[in-house]
Amino acid sequence: MNPDSPASCESPGSRRGFKKIKARSRIPPGSRIQVPDFLPIQPRKKQQAFTYVTEAGYSVSMKKLPMTRIHTGLAGPAHSKLKGRMGHLTDNYQDMQFRFLDLFAGIGGMRLAFSAAGGECVFSSEWDKSAQKTYEANFGHLPEGDITAIGADDIPDADILVGGFPCQPFSIAGVSKKNSLGKRHGFGDETQGTLFFDILRILSVKQPSAILLENVKNLRSHDSGKTFAVIVENLEKLGYHLKIEVVNASAVLPQNRARIFIAGFLDPRAAELFQFPEASGFPLPDYLKLRPTRWEEAQKNRAGFLPRLGDILEKAVDPRYTLSDHLWNYLQAYREKHRKAGHGFGFGLCGPADIARTLSARYYKDGSEILIKQRPSRRNPGANPRRLTPNECRRLMGFPEDFKIVVSDTQAYKQFGNSVAVPVVSAIACGMADALQSAGSLKRKWKDGAKLAPAS
Repeated sequence: MNPDSPASCESPGSRRGFKKIKARSRIPPGSRIQVPDFLPIQPRKKQQAFTYVTEAGYSVSMKKLPMTRIHTGLAGPAHSKLKGRMGHLTDNYQDMQFRFLDLFAGIGGMRLAFSAAGGECVFSSEWDKSAQKTYEANFGHLPEGDITAIGADDIPDADILVGGFPCQPFSIAGVSKKNSLGKRHGFGDETQGTLFFDILRILSVKQPSAILLENVKNLRSHDSGKTFAVIVENLEKLGYHLKIEVVNASAVLPQNRARIFIAGFLDPRAAELFQFPEASGFPLPDYLKLRPTRWEEAQKNRAGFLPRLGDILEKAVDPRYTLSDHLWNYLQAYREKHRKAGHGFGFGLCGPADIARTLSARYYKDGSEILIKQRPSRRNPGANPRRLTPNECRRLMGFPEDFKIVVSDTQAYKQFGNSVAVPVVSAIACGMADALQSAGSLKRKWKDGAKLAPAS
């Protein structure tokens, strides 16, 4: 892979930025709620606090606290630090079509997609240390950490902001788990549920021409639609014209992975021009090239291409991925128990011609949602199924063949389960770039020798 050019490195200093604190209060149901009017407020000296109030009934306190300055310019002393840290730099940005910010970056699925569409990533943020390791191995750039501790003024200007903010507070599985533990979900989740408001905070200051947010499809129905209403209303208050759609990756990858995408444009002309891509517009995944016959068939009849699990499966798989007799017996008993109770819980057993269930971040636990059928053998007389390997999970998410896996199996399963379907986002990214280009909405100030970000 060719790592694209860069974004930021730290240097000593201090600057006042936002940092979220966990003070919350419940607003009585039925109270008159005022959705905040976000303004680019960035006080320099005095500590100030303010509150976001959501229609869901929670107030989210934010406080100005000291933080580390981030230099992102290519001029002066920061240049040498960036070059040493990131390994690949270029001072010539004339070939770039647009610049983008990669928030909640994970292992870089969004970055792959928007870079392929002609974009240059100028800032990335990801708090998980293991995901940072994978990101750095593939892009030559270590993302910044906790986005709640980074001031908006310290983030470079860009044309597009992209981010898949944490889905666990809104997913069906996440909500069920939190309910069973008596914990809050959605915006009430003190760790992850309020990170959407950090996106608003950054948008209000940076005002990129467009945004793309991704989350689980349950986001739309969470808390009877109130959560989604808050998200839409606040994005519209910032001036974004929204296009929203649930897109399933099963048209290009062999898994049912339906995700909601929120595309927003400041220019109504760009919003009108943009349309979510048809299934036949998704680029074919890299792994198909390893099967020339399938690749040729797909190229000749793109509209008729049907993905299948056999395309991603490796021929020789280590026996350690085969389920033990104990685990296999447990999973079968668990499914039978719930079948008798009228529930649909249980494992998903797949063959080469099938489409798998959604790969989730919990796949590392037992792999039960996607199990691969096996034939009886001397080592496996009971024909116990096996888990997918991390490399097969990489393919299942549409990552390229040269994408490096540099972490343990457990971490790799979590990372790919939390990522995006790269071909789907690639098609969306191309559509957004074309819409912005056609509407003349790209800022392009950075092409005239502007620094990547204001350095101070």
